[in-house]
Amino acid sequence: MTGFVLILVCIFGRLWSILYVGGRKNSELAISGPYSVTRNPLYLFSTIGAFGIGLMFGSIIVAACLGFGTYAVFRETARKEEAFLRDKFGPEFEAYVARTPRYWPKPWLYQDEHEHRFSTKALGSTFFDALYFLAIFPAIEGIEYLQTTGYLPTYFWLY
Repeated sequence: MTGFVLILVCIFGRLWSILYVGGRKNSELAISGPYSVTRNPLYLFSTIGAFGIGLMFGSIIVAACLGFGTYAVFRETARKEEAFLRDKFGPEFEAYVARTPRYWPKPWLYQDEHEHRFSTKALGSTFFDALYFLAIFPAIEGIEYLQTTGYLPTYFWLY
């Protein structure tokens, strides 16, 4: 159940994040909402979702491997994106980097604006992308059912 809750956190967190950056990612520097507490909230919420998927398998080892693997990939991706943002936004980006952590959030830094424009296309796209996380749930349950009924062999368990 914890894994399922983490997947829901992932979905809603990604939707929340895309409201602040969707459709203008390379034209404006997003620094409010989820971007005020971490520079990479989309990556953070995806990592939480990957960890949740591992828990859905019933294994803390699988959860840790998926979570860490996702974190490692996104950490490198974020570093590459930062080079582009540094060139594009210069001192404004440097000030943002100085006050906002790259990955692990600091909730006490939260700042927001009263109104935002957002891309409905980007929101819809992110919503459908996030559904892949939910699609894992019935797939995992189906595999478990096939294993417990003997239709699918279980070669090993990771705890």
